[in-house]
Parts: sequence; C-alpha cells; structure tokens
Amino acid sequence: MTAVPAGADDWAAQRSITVDEARALIAAQFPELAASSVEPFGNGWDNTAYLVGGEFVFRFPRRAIAAPLILREIAILPLLAPALPVPIPLPRFAGTPGDDYPWPFAGYARLAGTTLCARAGAGDSAALARGLGTFVRALHHIDPRAAVERGLPRDEIGRLNHESRFRPVAERFAALHEAGVIADPSRLLAFLRAVAPRPDETASHIVHGDLYARHLLIDEAGELSGVIDWGDLHLGHPALDIAIADLVLEPAGQTVFFEAYGPVDARTRALARYRAIYHAALEAHYAWKTSDAPLFRAGASALERIGASLV
Repeated sequence: MTAVPAGADDWAAQRSITVDEARALIAAQFPELAASSVEPFGNGWDNTAYLVGGEFVFRFPRRAIAAPLILREIAILPLLAPALPVPIPLPRFAGTPGDDYPWPFAGYARLAGTTLCARAGAGDSAALARGLGTFVRALHHIDPRAAVERGLPRDEIGRLNHESRFRPVAERFAALHEAGVIADPSRLLAFLRAVAPRPDETASHIVHGDLYARHLLIDEAGELSGVIDWGDLHLGHPALDIAIADLVLEPAGQTVFFEAYGPVDARTRALARYRAIYHAALEAHYAWKTSDAPLFRAGASALERIGASLV
C-alpha cells in the first residue's frame, strides 16, 4: 500500500488479472501446476493474489509501479529468512510477462495463520506485542550489505517526506471526517505539523516498509506466525517499522513491544508515530473507498488510539 505515489487517490487497478488469465499464465509457465486449482485470495493496491492448489500464493501486480517490487522480493527475501524469528514468504516460482499480461509475477509457499486485521481485539495480546518487537529488532539488525548487492534500494518514494506527504494525508482526513466516519482529526494533523520529518532524517536499516495489520499473520493463540507482502522492502529509517506498535497495539502492548525491541530515542519514537498516523489514515481511506470493513476498523482504531494518547 505504501507504494502509492504522494497525492495519488485512485485505488483502481491499472490491470486486473482474472482467475482464468492467472490460471493460463501459471499453467503455461509452470506445467507442474497446470492441474492445480486457482482461487481468488485477495486484492491490495499493489497486487492481486490467487491461491494455487491450496499450497501456493501467486501475486500479480495490478499496476506498473508494483512490478519491480515483485522482482525485489524474489532477489532478497531468501537472504533475510534465516535471520528472522517467524516465517516470511519465500519465492518458489518466478513468472514472466505473458502475451496479454505485461509484468512479472511470483508464487510463494502459503504461510500458516490469518491476517491480524481479521481478528478484532488481538492488539491486547502481550504475546503478539513481544513477537512483533522481537521480529522488528531482528530485521533491523541484519547486515544489509548482501541485500544491497542484490539490488536493495534506499527509500525511493520519500515515506517520511513531510513536504509531499502532508497535503495528501490532510485531504484524506478531510474526506473521512466530512463523511462522518472518523472524529475530528485536528489533533493528529497538529502532531504531524509539529514533528515534520526533516530531509536529512534517513537511516540505513533493512526495513519492511509497509508493516500493518493486513501484513501480519497470527496463529490460533494470537501469536505472530508470519509477515507477508515485502514489496516495500528497502534501506530506510527504523521508524517506518516501529510504527507498527501504534498501528496495532494497545498501550500496554506497546510497552511490551519496546521491551522486546530495545531502546528507541525520542525522535525516532516521534517519527514512528508520524508514520503510524499517515499509514492509518491511508488504511482507513482505502478501506472506506473499497468497503473493506476489517481494514477500516484497523485504521480507524489506530487513529482513535493515537489521538487519545496525544491529549
């Protein structure tokens, strides 16, 4: 979702691939899967996903900007997986454009668990909070050199660029508030103005770049069981991932998260909250426009929780 260009407000796909088209592409390029079932598995801003044979998740870009992100995952995720405490998707099939489909695509072994946004109340879990803190810490401590050699870029779209991010988020807030689906956002907007990330506030940690409720898998006990959708993977500021504490955890869980993650300076914490507000507004607006009730609940709840903490 964070691949959305600053100011973009069009959630429609440039190219949606149908189940029949996906089945044909998979069968043509991976004959061993030709007899497998192909079922819809979800849509995001970047990709359309299909479940193949109940075992593999194939992701097809929905727009040109997402195509390089698939290639990034194919190249880099195998380097990261051994260093992380929970599973991440490992590309098993690397597809190429077809006669009527213009972009690369990929198939991954399906990971166990359900998305966090499908489980209301999971943000109260100390076990989830601890697992998230441990996971983000492990990711941020990976030596990035091998990933850089395989093409891991720096932040190419200014995820903490206040100049380009503030106006679009203010417009989304206005639309949501005018529609009566969120409370007055003035306190949140004032915080964004006060924090205003500086152009020189960059860092060189490996970051997921798009951690939120739909990219976290949890098991039946409510513990973290996987982290998916790594298209926004890059060398960036750790605040981008630390924002997950504000996005999905209640205050007590945030304390547990930071105990597991380790010390975070005050400025990084502020930038993480800046990112969380921006991302939650994006989630809520996207979900409102696409009638995605679970995701809207996740985004709107995060905004309400953060707003209450700023009193």
